[in-house]
Amino acid sequence: MVSSEVQEQFASNGDEELRRLNAEIAAFQASRPSSWSFPIEVVREARRKGLGVFPGLSPDPDARAVDLPGEAGPMIPVRILHPADGNARGTYLHFHGGGWVFGEAVENDPRLRRLADATGLCVASVDYRLAPENPFPAGPDDCEAAALALVEGRLADLPTQFLAIGGESAGAHLSALTLLRLRDRHQMAPFHAANLVAGCFDLSMTPSVRNFGLERLILNTDDIGEFVRRFVPSEVDPRGADISPLYARLEGMPPALFSVGTRDLLLDDTLFMHARWLAAGNRADLRVQPDGCHVFETFASEAGTRSEQAMASFLNRQIAEVAASRPRVSAGVAPD
Repeated sequence: MVSSEVQEQFASNGDEELRRLNAEIAAFQASRPSSWSFPIEVVREARRKGLGVFPGLSPDPDARAVDLPGEAGPMIPVRILHPADGNARGTYLHFHGGGWVFGEAVENDPRLRRLADATGLCVASVDYRLAPENPFPAGPDDCEAAALALVEGRLADLPTQFLAIGGESAGAHLSALTLLRLRDRHQMAPFHAANLVAGCFDLSMTPSVRNFGLERLILNTDDIGEFVRRFVPSEVDPRGADISPLYARLEGMPPALFSVGTRDLLLDDTLFMHARWLAAGNRADLRVQPDGCHVFETFASEAGTRSEQAMASFLNRQIAEVAASRPRVSAGVAPD
């Protein structure tokens, strides 16, 4: 359902702070050559150094890296964060954004640290294989393998009494694919919540993507096409349910929070996926931020802080609900 908070946001006059931020981002990107004019590794290194539109890396000093054996042979790096107070209530499996081509787990350390401390969840952020070196299905295969390892207790002894999954942009897409793979390939529904931020759920492009045009506000229409061309082999139908979760059967999915901004070219992806999630009989909340650009939470703003707090609140509600549903054991009395 759409919360009253979201309805109030739709009725507001927008967000002046985000409008200023959008103007700065658009002007900065307009002054720079397209990322596609450089070799992929050059862009990746520039992103690590904070030379592009996104802030540079700020690694969490307490993060720990582990390597998980992959189904296809290569090890899958996973970045682990524990709540600062040491009291873990479960685990959040996270997949980073970057259009399946760019990005890495460490980029999200500051936001994931805040999420871990606000929810008491350990975080496992997966460095899945990237395109074009490793096109579909390599990345989704790694995400599926990491999810199975977590569920089966093979991932760094992380707690499993509560499990959430989520990510931003391509990471939200990979989260949805992973949930579908667990259901269809393994007859499993182990996750209690999904946090899906500005996901790309239709790789054949929704109307908001097709109509966004040339202005690059983080992304433009051409960028989505370039990402998809590198990620999706030419012989694969981008509307197939195994690659575009918007076209999949969605029964049996966990409660989800969908978040997006009105200036995000992937707006329709979130609106459509939220509607289909509900139509399939699942629970879903929708949070739409006026004037929010693509993954606006990446940049310091009051709206970004509110969005992060809403995600933490959603996860805390689901944690409390799952805990309340478990039978209580009296001292010395085992449950039936």
